[in-house]
Amino acid sequence: MPPQADCKSAADCKSAPLEKYTIIAHGRRASAPRGRRLFGFKAHFEGPCEDAVELYFFNRCYVGINTVENGITNVCGLGPEHLLRARNFEIDELLSECMALRKRLDPLRRNMEWLMTGPLVFETHFDARQDVYMAGDALSFVDPFTGSGILSAVLTGSLAGTAAMRETPVEDYLRQCRERLHRPFLMSSIFRNAVAGGWGEYLAPFVPGAWLVRLTRPA
Repeated sequence: MPPQADCKSAADCKSAPLEKYTIIAHGRRASAPRGRRLFGFKAHFEGPCEDAVELYFFNRCYVGINTVENGITNVCGLGPEHLLRARNFEIDELLSECMALRKRLDPLRRNMEWLMTGPLVFETHFDARQDVYMAGDALSFVDPFTGSGILSAVLTGSLAGTAAMRETPVEDYLRQCRERLHRPFLMSSIFRNAVAGGWGEYLAPFVPGAWLVRLTRPA
């Protein structure tokens, strides 16, 4: 994204040399050991709607349910590779093993195939490159369980565009990103490790939803 140049005419603008700045806002540069990876899944359902965001924890998986546009219910979650592979990656079979979740989904009808992505590795890349502004997933892949991934991508993309326009040093840009993303990344990591350790279903009743939202949103 080139910065704006001071030009007196269109001809001047065409001939004025513009220094180029690169913003990388896609792609993740990480891998995880086979057999110990996490995979995400998502689908839309039709049926009775609930005006709430619901979280379910079971077998080191977690699933979030919320209503989106046109009365559609969005169901998304994460599961460890060994658990999914044992069920041939059949998500309906996996979800049926949680009684509360099965009861919640019984009145609904899935209207699309399950979407899957992975492996998922949650980490930040605050290592400075002299001529590149990293943004979005390329900079910090935030746990989707927090619901702030798109917000973080928009925020860092905006910061990157401003930094390129103003020719801000990459180190200063990364410092701004760290100030805004450190807390949500730290808290989402704590919650995710609690789920991986099998503590999610026990701790969830004691963590108010308002705290979860507040602690996992970028500053």
